Amino acid sequence: MQNFRLVATDNIVKISSLKKSFDSITVLNDINLNISEGENLVVLGKSGAGKSTLIRCLIGLIKPDEGEICIFGKKMSEISYEELNELRLKMGFLFQNSALYDSMSVRQNLAFPLRRHKKEYSKDQVDLMVEDMLEHVGLKGAIDKMPAELSGGMSKRIGLARTLMLNPAIMLYDEPTGGLDTVTAKEIIQLILDLQKRKKISSLIITHDLACARMTADRIVMIKEGSIVAEGTYEELEKSKDEGICSYLEKS
Repeated sequence: MQNFRLVATDNIVKISSLKKSFDSITVLNDINLNISEGENLVVLGKSGAGKSTLIRCLIGLIKPDEGEICIFGKKMSEISYEELNELRLKMGFLFQNSALYDSMSVRQNLAFPLRRHKKEYSKDQVDLMVEDMLEHVGLKGAIDKMPAELSGGMSKRIGLARTLMLNPAIMLYDEPTGGLDTVTAKEIIQLILDLQKRKKISSLIITHDLACARMTADRIVMIKEGSIVAEGTYEELEKSKDEGICSYLEKS
């Protein structure tokens, strides 16, 4: 099986001329973007702008109609099913709803990816890794709780902890602050920033939350009706004289 590794390039992810339609509705129209090593790239846009479709294309859940996605220098259109599964192990995905297994405790949820993909680890090693990760997200005391006992913010942090168990090289965040109060949202944002600082992970952050974009982004790509309409730092977008961009920033 092909081993994926970080290649000697600034672009860990490169998306070129990506297009996707469902029936007669164009959802993504000529999307071009890249993610550099250690960069937090935010894709900012309102609901229905095409953000979730972009992330589904990126992890191979749906195929684009046109264009190309390259990850670690490998073209997604040319890799085998086995290579795709291996590639996914290097990509962490924090779902909007955290996607914890309801029938498993927090301990079991975090241990699950290790038991499935790292069978060489002993039970003691797995337990120690789970405890260390929970300590990192500030929830070691929740180790034996069930998902139903967790608040929305706790579930989000546990979901992030489980995603990190396999040491991904790329993190994909789908509305990481969605449905959270201001204080809890800031806690999740701080975890994203800490992760970038500690592990130099490249991240794609899909959001319509302007505060999340402002606090996490090294660079922002603004998407509207499936097309990129602006790109730059938050400060650059804030200074834009484009009425559409100014209107979005003011209303968000």
